[in-house]
Amino acid sequence: MSRRASRRRVRDKWRSKRWYRVISPEYFGGVDLGSVPADDPQKLLGRVIDATLYDITDDFAHQYLKMYFQIIDVDGRTAKTIFKGHEYARDYLRSLVRRRTTRIDGIFNVTTKDNYKLRVSACAFTLTRIKTSQERAIRAIMKEVIERKANELTFEQFVQEAVLGKIASDIYNEAKKIAPLRHVGIRKSKLLSRPPTEPVETPKEEAAKVEEGEQS
Repeated sequence: MSRRASRRRVRDKWRSKRWYRVISPEYFGGVDLGSVPADDPQKLLGRVIDATLYDITDDFAHQYLKMYFQIIDVDGRTAKTIFKGHEYARDYLRSLVRRRTTRIDGIFNVTTKDNYKLRVSACAFTLTRIKTSQERAIRAIMKEVIERKANELTFEQFVQEAVLGKIASDIYNEAKKIAPLRHVGIRKSKLLSRPPTEPVETPKEEAAKVEEGEQS
């Protein structure tokens, strides 16, 4: 095949694609996350779109938090999503580390009131080095608060509190009685499964870059 014919095939393939607007779920504002191309809307299902909390809140201070949304439905030219997970940006997490202090991590698998299963990673950074017994006590508080919240809240409520800092604030208020703390946060979360009536689609791609702008 000649190079010219090959270029023509690529051009024709792109011409057959249409642009679909991706929006965040209503519990994260239903905001426009950008546009993605596809020649078949069914091929969008399961695709994971990355964004930041800044894209949701329009608050520059939230750029450090990466969010992931999975496309679960296409209505016309609009792709609807579900929250798939979040994590601190690596540079931000690295900036929290200080010499002569202690970092406490806890990873917990929880089930929300409406039977969504998540893996939640919490972190705490102290002002000074602390004893191992204090680390264990703070990790136990993380576990108690996160599991209690999961039992009390629906998936939508839980992920809002995890991302926006309410759960971290509750952990901080209890853990500061054990040792002085500089930062407490939910550094990462991941949706493991939805209720049996809502199977999670197998992602066709691990992540899709959001293309800004519409097809000209």
